[in-house]
Amino acid sequence: MFTCQPVLVDWSVSVSLEDLSEHPFTDGKQWEPKPCVLPKRYMDFAEQIRNFEVFEDDVWIVTFPKCGTTWTQEMVWLIDQNLDYQTAKTINLNDRSVFLELFSTFDPMDDTITSARNLPRPRHIKSHLPVALLPKQLWTVKPKIVYVSRNPKDVAASYLHHYRGIAGYRGTKEEFFERLLADEIEYCPQIAHVLEFWRIKNHPNVLFLTYEQMKRDLRKVLPTVCDFFGKKFSNEQLDLLAKHLSFDEMKKNPATNNVELVQTRMKQEGREGESFEFMRKGQIGDYKNELSSSFIDRFDEFIERELRGSDFKFDC
Repeated sequence: MFTCQPVLVDWSVSVSLEDLSEHPFTDGKQWEPKPCVLPKRYMDFAEQIRNFEVFEDDVWIVTFPKCGTTWTQEMVWLIDQNLDYQTAKTINLNDRSVFLELFSTFDPMDDTITSARNLPRPRHIKSHLPVALLPKQLWTVKPKIVYVSRNPKDVAASYLHHYRGIAGYRGTKEEFFERLLADEIEYCPQIAHVLEFWRIKNHPNVLFLTYEQMKRDLRKVLPTVCDFFGKKFSNEQLDLLAKHLSFDEMKKNPATNNVELVQTRMKQEGREGESFEFMRKGQIGDYKNELSSSFIDRFDEFIERELRGSDFKFDC
């Protein structure tokens, strides 16, 4: 069952599970997840997603939006599929690694829940949902889960451009940042999303990565991901993989740069003439070009407050 409470964003609802007393990751402690901001349409599919059948050989990529999700999907798919570049370059990433709840957040879209269900095994599935709203079988079947976090200030800059291009947002960036600081943007609360997965990072089926460590030295991260999937590749193979996963290569690859998704959204909203690139800069510290010094200070205070009591620190 779900509890719905209205929030200030008039197109969304606040959703949380009522009873998580049997959740295996509570570790015998009281745990009450925070409500998650999602479009009203999501409620029509919430139970279907919660009851989604999970298989042990599934691979789940979970992030808060704009934390390097597409990048991670491509990396993980290639490693798990023994570096099958031919398929990676000819079959769209969204068809190989399906965004589970997309159908529940955008209308009209292809039925991504059914598409994820019908993927050939081992299935690769992406989600931005927090722990409490993900399929409940994830915590009993225990497939591999790769989670990626990113500094909230860079998330803010990237999410703003995403909202303008994908969601057609036409407000000011100041208003958007205000809403993000108030945890009133889709998939918020942002830092709670990260901390829930940080709490379970030591479970053997969970790999916790950060966008910054991947960006600074992806080649160094690749062996860790390979070990997680029980894969072994030569140094030359890993060098080639790192090159394939570079921002420039990903951006010019039609199978990974989400051109189809962008074109679909533009057409749905009558904005075909607009210019928008899903993969924009992929940088660390780009928030300095988007956030005023006042907002930087406020985000720093927000981060410090939300992390209070946790040993997690965002990589700046």
